Amino acid sequence: MNDNDDSGYALETLAVRAGQHRTGEGEHSEPIFPTSSYVFGSAAEAAARFAGDEPGNIYSRFTNPTVRTFEERLAALEGGERCVATASGMAAILATCLGLLEQGQHIVSSRSIFGSTVVLFDKYLSRCGIQTSYVPIDDLDAWDAAIRPETGLLFVETPSNPLTEMADIEALAKLAHARDCLLVVDNCFCTPALQRPLALGADIVIHSATKYLDGQGRCVGGAVVGDAQLVGEDVYGFLRTAGPSMSPFNAWVFLKGLETLPLRMQAHCANALALAQWLEQQPQIERVYYPGLVSHPRHGLAERQMSGFGGIVAFDVAGGREAAWRLIDATRMLSITANLGDTKTTITHPATTTHGRLSPEARLQAGIGDGLVRVAVGLESIDDIQADIARGL
Repeated sequence: MNDNDDSGYALETLAVRAGQHRTGEGEHSEPIFPTSSYVFGSAAEAAARFAGDEPGNIYSRFTNPTVRTFEERLAALEGGERCVATASGMAAILATCLGLLEQGQHIVSSRSIFGSTVVLFDKYLSRCGIQTSYVPIDDLDAWDAAIRPETGLLFVETPSNPLTEMADIEALAKLAHARDCLLVVDNCFCTPALQRPLALGADIVIHSATKYLDGQGRCVGGAVVGDAQLVGEDVYGFLRTAGPSMSPFNAWVFLKGLETLPLRMQAHCANALALAQWLEQQPQIERVYYPGLVSHPRHGLAERQMSGFGGIVAFDVAGGREAAWRLIDATRMLSITANLGDTKTTITHPATTTHGRLSPEARLQAGIGDGLVRVAVGLESIDDIQADIARGL
């Protein structure tokens, strides 16, 4: 592959090759550049770099070759013109909102989003004069009714955390553009291996690279993908000044994760579907939430919009919090942690962890019950995963 030409290749090839620019050393693996600053050939060159008249590295808060390789590779996978890497997934959402919105503008968001995102919108963006309204994720009329003249963007996480609710990205994009708004899609659960929101009309894609892009729970990071203006100028401008930057080491780890992303996501999907189908047969389980099940209310949309159904399975245990905690505590192999996207299967109780900072009313509106358990299905033997959960049933 030509170092500067990523066009025409399949996603599996892009995941391994895209974005690499070899140095004069001729290295095969991407190098890490652990440097805070760069040396200029002259005062004139330094001035030209800082003025933006000449391309090149300036300072690692906003220009680093390892981070740039990760950005170019992820942009190629998502089909975007530009990617900006950030220190975390939450930093990616913050950079997007503060890079694109002004005081007095408004967000319409799905009610079915990560708990920390709700806190960011309600507690912190509101201090900047940016208000947020929440609507059911699958009610297009509610989205339309919530849009105001000052609405700047629509924000959706699809599939949602933890109930795997889904939005029709194409329909939502048409609505957003008809009302002169941007559509921002959190693609954390699917990654570009399973879903490409930009191809469906979205303007911006958000990632927590901490999750499936890494794939082994090693580093924290985030990313924003979109076009050269919105992301390459506006979001990048916020990152350059405010500095929620990704470290070169983390970028290198994420690069290694991207190389196996398509293969891992296929394996996550296969295990998750098998677990979801098994859980539906257990009498102690009241309901299973997984887009790959025919019983999922938006299974047809998932088949059209995604190439796989993802690795997240949630389910309601009869008996409420006591029963849910008993099931979780009975496991011996599964990791009790709120993180997801790992090769190791993780299990958590959303009402008291990921969504614990929400009010009881907000949790009720989001459908997060006391008996709900979320499993991020890993790559162990599905027989061992099922056997471990069966201990608590």
